[in-house]
Amino acid sequence: MSYRKTKFVAGNIYHLYNRGVNRANIFSNADNYTYLLKKVKPLLTELSLTMIAYCLMPNHYHFVIRQDGDQSLSVFIEWLFKSYSQAYNKQQGRTGPLFSGRFKSIHVDVDSYVLHLCRYVHLNPVKAGLVAQPHDWPFSNYLEWIQQRKGTLVDHEFVTGYFLTPADYIEFVESEIPAHINEKLQPYLLE
Repeated sequence: MSYRKTKFVAGNIYHLYNRGVNRANIFSNADNYTYLLKKVKPLLTELSLTMIAYCLMPNHYHFVIRQDGDQSLSVFIEWLFKSYSQAYNKQQGRTGPLFSGRFKSIHVDVDSYVLHLCRYVHLNPVKAGLVAQPHDWPFSNYLEWIQQRKGTLVDHEFVTGYFLTPADYIEFVESEIPAHINEKLQPYLLE
């Protein structure tokens, strides 16, 4: 059995992601997204985790999470997606694995990169051509970041620690990523 390269440590932020087998969809309708999101909050609380940014896409997901306690993020992903996969397979009349292997995890070890990573996560539906603007995609916490929705899957203190107003984050997201930052961000992004 292979072991995960990333060691999960309290007080650190991680980018977690995975995609469907053969890049197939893991969400087929709005109810699928909602079902998963309703399971996230209680798990975060139970496992002492804090959601920084997330985006659920039709065939993959991104979570940027801070591990506040000693319980490994692996437990969160295992509990969340085991039940989700079973429910999805039953709904879709399918069998077998839903995801392409084990989830990927990257330790965000440079503080300044976490903001660029959040921007990347929130821009995912725009880059995929699903929407014209990140605020048009309901399955991320971008709307919480810009205070247009009162969701609970966001660390408001984290957001306001970097961006004094929602307009500041909107401007940051819409600005071009400098080439030298974009290059250094590559190891933190979905392969």
